Parts: sequence; C-alpha cells; structure tokens
Amino acid sequence: MLNKTIRSILQKPFFIQLLHWEYWSFNTLYFFLYPIFIWYGVKAKSFFFFSASNPSITNGGFLMESKKDIDAILPNAYKPTTLFFTIGTDITTILQEMDKYQIGFPIIIKPNVGERGRGVKKIDSHKVLQQVLPLYTVSYIIQPFVYYPKEIGLFYVRMPNSNVGNITGIVRKEFMQVTGDGKKSILELLQQNERYILQLPTLKKLIPERLSIVLPKNVTEQILPYGNHARGCLFIDDSLLVTPELEAVFNKVCLQINGFYYGRLDIKYNSWEELLEGKNFSIIELNGAGSEPTHIYDPKHSIFFAWKEIVRHWKLMYTIAQMNHQNGVAYLSFKDGMQMFKDSSVHGKKLDALII
Repeated sequence: MLNKTIRSILQKPFFIQLLHWEYWSFNTLYFFLYPIFIWYGVKAKSFFFFSASNPSITNGGFLMESKKDIDAILPNAYKPTTLFFTIGTDITTILQEMDKYQIGFPIIIKPNVGERGRGVKKIDSHKVLQQVLPLYTVSYIIQPFVYYPKEIGLFYVRMPNSNVGNITGIVRKEFMQVTGDGKKSILELLQQNERYILQLPTLKKLIPERLSIVLPKNVTEQILPYGNHARGCLFIDDSLLVTPELEAVFNKVCLQINGFYYGRLDIKYNSWEELLEGKNFSIIELNGAGSEPTHIYDPKHSIFFAWKEIVRHWKLMYTIAQMNHQNGVAYLSFKDGMQMFKDSSVHGKKLDALII
C-alpha cells in the first residue's frame, strides 16, 4: 500500500519534472552555465558574438530568425516546398497557392518565427485549415507533410576556413504513441507513461475526442506527429552512428547552404542505409546559433553530461563567430541585440497563446 502511494505521488507532474532534469525549464537548465556564456561575450567584446556564427541567417539563428528566409538558402533538392503567408490571408488565396505548387492535404503549418515547436500543427483537411487560420496572430508557413517515417536531429559544425565540417551529435526521435490492450482508453494508456502525463493538459485541449477511444489489442496509434521534446517526443542519443560516410553526405549538403556553419538540421528520412547514400531524406527545419545539441535529452544522460555538451558547443560557436568576425562579419550591436530579446519576449507570448 505504501509503495503504491509513493508511486502515485511520484507520478504527479511536479515530481516527474523535479526528478528528471530533461523536463526542467530552460532557465533552470542553463542557470549555472550563464557565466560561461557571459565570459565568451567578454572575450569577444560583444555579448552578441553568436550573431556572426551564421552570417546568412538573421541574428545568426539565435532568436527571431525567419523560416521563410532560411528556406531561401536551403538547396531545393533537400527540402519540402514552403509557402509563406501573413496574418489575415484568406483561405482562398492559400488554397490557390497550394494548388499552384501541387501541395495537397495533409499539410504542416508553422509560425514563420517559431520556438520549441509551439504553434506547429498537422492539418488534414480544408475544414480544419479554415478553423485554425483565425487563431494565428503571427505570420506562418505551410509545407506538405513529409511522409518519411523516421526523424533525427543532426548537429553540424564547420570552421569558416575549411570545406570539411563535422557532425557533433545525432538525436533520434521517437514520436508519442500508445499500444492498445483492448480494454484501456487512450487516456488511460497515456497515464501509464511519465513522459505523456506531462502532455495531458495540452492533449485534452488538442484532441479531447480521441482520448476516450479504446484501441484494439496490439494496435499502435501515434498520438502526435511532431518530433519535438516539449510535445512528448522521446529523444535518443544516436551520436555513435556518426561515420565518415554520413559526414561526407552532409558536408555536400551543407556546403550548398551559403553562410551556414553552426546548427542543427531536423531531417525526416526513409532508411538509414539510404541516408548514408544521400537518398530519400528531407530537411524539414534548420536551426542556427540558438540550436541545442538535443542528443543531451536522452534519459540515460546525466545533467553533467548535458552541461558538458552545451559548453562544448558554445565553444565551437564562439570560435566560428570569432573567425567570421575577423573576416569582416559584424556582431549585432548592443542596441539591436537588446531589441532582439524584447521582440522575442513579445513574440513568445503570442506563440504561447497558440493552442492548436
């Protein structure tokens, strides 16, 4: 009885977050590392040194970068078609553009300036799109849903004086899913997984009608199609899979992305064998200086491993930014840097309101 009570207490969201560092807030995770970041700013004589890490991306990709602008520098062969729309665009115009570029449902809609997967939604029909559009108070992009079954985040780093970069980490993403037993509802199955318990408040708003469904025995259903840690995705560190062959593939890709030296590529692909051959994959997102080495979020890793990896990547970013600065790339001014943070704060509140 006592053990059951303890288990029940430990499954409360507060204790799940407290006892598993991967669920800590951003500021909690980074609090003890901020002095190191400040030290790099002092060395660079600019606290916004990171802006020079990727000269072709606004603010180096640290905050407030536009997905539309990033899409423009990605090679066409490795990306889905991306359509950009401003707030208030009528659905007729959107459907005409989709038809023009032969984009059918399902589609993915994302804020043009996003953060941690907020406001991203898979839309399966014209009807759902019509319901969702009025909720967007920020500009957004629409892409066809990429059907490749697997997804990774691949961290890529290249020094400005070199034509050869390195993959410094790979995270494999396992989407939120449950397997039925013919008795329990989806809600009850979700309540058996600590990771999913934290998502229940959001799921009750997003898919309330699905939670009462009882899945047949051994039938597996994917709950959300998003490869985002903040939305229940399990991150597995697959960095041991980095090989010269894989690095050769992504050196070829990334050398075609002008002014990109540091960041994470989120990639959907068909099979690992084909990926090693540079076939059947799509870059669904590119993140710059604000990227995290997300392989740290594998539950097997300690907070100390995570801190070590974050600092290792900051050092690489600092080195790249310094080299680009010496080659004439200006750092963001203090005034513009502070404005970036203010704009991000305002924009973040708009994203928080996007429960779709």
